[in-house]
Amino acid sequence: MPDNNLALLKNITVLYAEDEEILRDVTLNVLKSFTKKQYVAEDGVQGLELFKKYHNKIDLIITDVNMPNMNGLEMAKAIKAINPNIPIIVATAFSNTEYLLEAINLGIDKYVLKPLDIKKLLDIMSQSLLYHELKDLYTDHLTGLPNRNKLRKDLKETPEDLMALINIDKFSTINDLYGEANGDRVLSQFANRIKETFTDDRYTVYRVGSDKFAVVAKDINTDTTLFVALCHDFATNIEANSIIIDGNEIDINVTIGIAKSKGEDAYTHTQRVIGYARRKFVPIMFYDESLNIKESFEENIKWVKKIKQGIQQDLFKAYFQPIVNTKTKEIYKYEALIRYIDTDGKAVAPFFFLDIAKRAKLYHHFIKIMLKETLNFIKQTNKKVALNISFDDIADENSVNHILAVLKNNIDLTSNLEFEILESEKITDFDTVSNFIQSIKKLGCKIGIDDFGEGYSNFNILVKLNVDYVKIDGSLIKEIHTDANTATIVDTIVTFSKKIGFMTIAEFVSNENIYNKVNSLNIDYCQGYYFDYPKSLEEILGSYTK
Repeated sequence: MPDNNLALLKNITVLYAEDEEILRDVTLNVLKSFTKKQYVAEDGVQGLELFKKYHNKIDLIITDVNMPNMNGLEMAKAIKAINPNIPIIVATAFSNTEYLLEAINLGIDKYVLKPLDIKKLLDIMSQSLLYHELKDLYTDHLTGLPNRNKLRKDLKETPEDLMALINIDKFSTINDLYGEANGDRVLSQFANRIKETFTDDRYTVYRVGSDKFAVVAKDINTDTTLFVALCHDFATNIEANSIIIDGNEIDINVTIGIAKSKGEDAYTHTQRVIGYARRKFVPIMFYDESLNIKESFEENIKWVKKIKQGIQQDLFKAYFQPIVNTKTKEIYKYEALIRYIDTDGKAVAPFFFLDIAKRAKLYHHFIKIMLKETLNFIKQTNKKVALNISFDDIADENSVNHILAVLKNNIDLTSNLEFEILESEKITDFDTVSNFIQSIKKLGCKIGIDDFGEGYSNFNILVKLNVDYVKIDGSLIKEIHTDANTATIVDTIVTFSKKIGFMTIAEFVSNENIYNKVNSLNIDYCQGYYFDYPKSLEEILGSYTK
């Protein structure tokens, strides 16, 4: 047998059933030398129990035929009922046509005679590695669950399926906070929680992505209402009961998309509806043609074309919203906000195209467009302007090189330019961000953190990064005058920022009540519709001449 096959045997786990003690010990010693792990049974009953317990780990079965309590063929039949694809090698002292025919009927892979020829046995085992490779193809190694390949294969074999796609919200943040090793432990526990709710007798559970799991009903006649209710129960339970890792409570939230559709369409529809549910901020949603999700995909295609056209034809423009001194209400600076100018001259907000641009890999064009627009505004008005920049921009070497080159060529304008890092974006490399901050500060720019307090924001980011100010997320500010808990959170952010020496800005100040509360908390600057809407450069220049 080739050496590479022997090496591959080192990766497999074997279940070995043999009632003769001497033969069992001799063969087991050989198996220990060539395979990763061995489970040993003295009869068919023990063998079946071991398989039921460790079926996700076992790659190959070797069994004697004549054993007490349950013979090898009876055990093989029971195991094949659980997993018809598991390779089984039968060893017997009898070269009996009846045994052979029964073994073939059961789907036994190989048949060897005693006394065992070790070389022949290893050769036969190596031939079973094809299954091992297929198992790798269809199994998620972290959780032991069938994977996306297996889901697609299974869906092809059924005319209709009822399924749910379960997505952990912001799982990358868990990896960032606790490390990937602990993230894997969270996923393993999460998989077990799913299986506790969606039991093996009625459902098949798959892991289909890093933080995505699928549940498919084994019986297509499963009551849809009950299935949706079960999904709600799972979501409620997982959110109410944290996952514990080394004594640390890790909170989990999920979004679930559910569909009952023909074959492979079930997976497609759950993917579509889960994305739609996220955009609508709904935790669980059932796919329905009336949702017009297909139309939203057509809208995406339309926007991809418009974005490409806008980049080529200079249709993306910066609009500028004032940021005022909280005490005096005088304009301190502006924030540059991207807009798409449609064919009718209407300015379209980024809500409609920003996410699509990211998914279409067109987002990197925006920082170049906005930097050019912003510097032109500074040149025309001699006003300070804050420009949003994402971690994706900072992590892109080409984008950073472009930014630094432009700043060096406009060094007379940089003292009025500030960059706001979108804290809601995933910052996975603080060294890269710190280097960027250092580089632009040397060129005269200031730096701030935008959207602070959104989602999983933590004060650690303020300590790690040498920033000048913090912009408090609008989701907190818009409720600050009606929600005491929100006001306490904002007050904590302000107090912490002032102790470190950061200026603070409140966005989404839309009315006098919010403004009064912001003022009472001593937030330095304000931004929102209470003061003014974003305007084009031409509109702002026009207001100066009046």
